[in-house]
Amino acid sequence: MRIDLHTHSTASDGTDTPAELVRKAAAAGLDVVALTDHDSTRGHAEAIAALHALPEAGLTLVTGAEISCALDGVSLHLLAYLFDPDEPDLLRERELVRDDRVPRARAMVTKLQELGVPVEWDLVARIAGEGSVGRPHIASALVELGVVPTVSDAFTPEWIADGGRAHITKHELDPFRAIRLVKAAGGVAVFAHPAAAQRGRTVPEKAIAELAAAGLDGIEVDHMDHDEPTRVRLRGLAAELGLLTTGSSDYHGSRKACELGEFTTDPEIYGEIIRRATGAFPVPGTGGVRL
Repeated sequence: MRIDLHTHSTASDGTDTPAELVRKAAAAGLDVVALTDHDSTRGHAEAIAALHALPEAGLTLVTGAEISCALDGVSLHLLAYLFDPDEPDLLRERELVRDDRVPRARAMVTKLQELGVPVEWDLVARIAGEGSVGRPHIASALVELGVVPTVSDAFTPEWIADGGRAHITKHELDPFRAIRLVKAAGGVAVFAHPAAAQRGRTVPEKAIAELAAAGLDGIEVDHMDHDEPTRVRLRGLAAELGLLTTGSSDYHGSRKACELGEFTTDPEIYGEIIRRATGAFPVPGTGGVRL
C-alpha cells in the first residue's frame, strides 16, 4: 500500500491543478494521497470530483492543509489532516494567513527590485495564477529571469530564505494554538519536515517535545529534505515522545524535483491517523461512479 500524505496543487503553490494531481496520483500507483495546500482547502472539491471521475476505484483522497506557523521567530509548517474545513476558529486563522500573502509577496518583489533584480509583480501574479501566492512563485520568477538556476537556489540567504536579503515575514500562527485549533476541528496534526535545515532555521528538539506534550500527533520523517542520519535521529525522537512518523513527497508538480510517492507513510500509521480524526473522513474513489 503506497501512501503519500503531503502534496500541493495550484490552490496554493503547486503547478498541477487539484484534478491533475489526483489523476497523476492514480497513474503513479498510489493508494492514498493527501492534498495539503498551504493554509487552503480550496482545491478539495475539484480533487474529489476528479477522484470520482477516475475510470477505476483504488485511490483514496485525504483532505488536509499545511498551516503556516512560527515559534520564537522560526517558521514551521503543520500538516493538518481530516479536519472540519468549516470549523470557524481554524477557518478564521487560515484566512488571516492567506490574506497576508499578497502584501507580503509584493513587499518581497520590492526588496528584490531594490537589490537590482528586474522582477515585476505582474510576472509573479502570472506564475501564481489562481493559487495563493507565496515564495515558490517568486522563486519561479527568479528562475524565469535567469537570476537563479532552480527554485531551490532562490531559497538561500542571498535571496528569499528565512532571514534572507529579500525575505519578508508573514502572519503565522503560534504552533501551540494551531494544534489546539486543528484538534478542536477534529483533525490530526503532524509537524512537516521538522529538520529541513537548508530552508532556514529549525526548531530545537526541546520545542518538538513541548509540541508533543501539547497534542502534536506526529512528525514527518521520510522527506526529501532529510538525509538518512536525520531520519534515524527523528525516528528515535518520535519513539521517545510517542509521536507518529510519516513519509511523503511534498510534491509541487514541476516546481520541485520530487515525484509523487517518492516517500510514503506506513499503512499502520495511516490507519492510526484515520482512527484519531473526527472532523472528516478519507474519500474513496468510486471508479467513475459519482456518489
